Amino acid sequence: MARYQNKKLNEKLSKQELKELLDDAVLRYNKNTFIETDPISIPHLFKKKEDIEIAGLLTAIIAWGQRKTLISNAENLMNLMDNAPYQFLMGASSDDFKRMKNFVHRTFNGDDCIFLLQRLQKLIKKEGALEKLFITPNGDVKSGIINFREKILGVDYPQRVIKHISNPAKGSAAKRINMFLRWMIRKDNKGVDFGIWKVFEPSQLICPLDVHSGTVARILGLLERKQNDWLSAELLTASLREFDAKDPVKYDFALFGLGAFDKINDWPNS
Repeated sequence: MARYQNKKLNEKLSKQELKELLDDAVLRYNKNTFIETDPISIPHLFKKKEDIEIAGLLTAIIAWGQRKTLISNAENLMNLMDNAPYQFLMGASSDDFKRMKNFVHRTFNGDDCIFLLQRLQKLIKKEGALEKLFITPNGDVKSGIINFREKILGVDYPQRVIKHISNPAKGSAAKRINMFLRWMIRKDNKGVDFGIWKVFEPSQLICPLDVHSGTVARILGLLERKQNDWLSAELLTASLREFDAKDPVKYDFALFGLGAFDKINDWPNS
């Protein structure tokens, strides 16, 4: 790591140097110590598959803003669900959902929460599993996210709810849903991601892209396009597949760590 910090990043790294830098960052951040301060800590509170996926989805949906606040609010939401999200969701009555009325995380309020929980309850009972909401004939991540969005919103939905479920059909990078899919689908021996879903292969996943990961990707020459949208997320993932075609989104750990902890923005001439 030190030798790259001392190298001017506008002196383009070779492909091998870039791979070494990224792989080193993955090793340093894809480990158990990462969990505690990351939103993935919420689904890690649970052992049962159904609890993990529901806790993960709800946490991902509200995953923006200050991480400490997000984790605290997600823990509060789990408490409101009796720390048994699947059992609560499957058995909840209209009166039970009222306890979420005062829940709030930034612009996500109690009404949003109740609407999405009631839709999840109906859909999981109908489909049998949350994972099935992402299944489409095309079998790709983009169509899967679009399918999930259409099903979770339904036909008659409050307009204010749509901003909480990203739409790649309109260009959104869908960072939070791609992050959730990484949690559910990636599997290795590091203990961070769960690997409990089979709806997609890890090789199909799209790297979560936001302002911060996009900045790091551009500094490293992994992405040239300026917008942080779906096309850029696809282009970034294509670049990462050159380093690991079977598991490109493992480098999400590297992009996050290089920006948040290694402060790559402060390296020479970056």
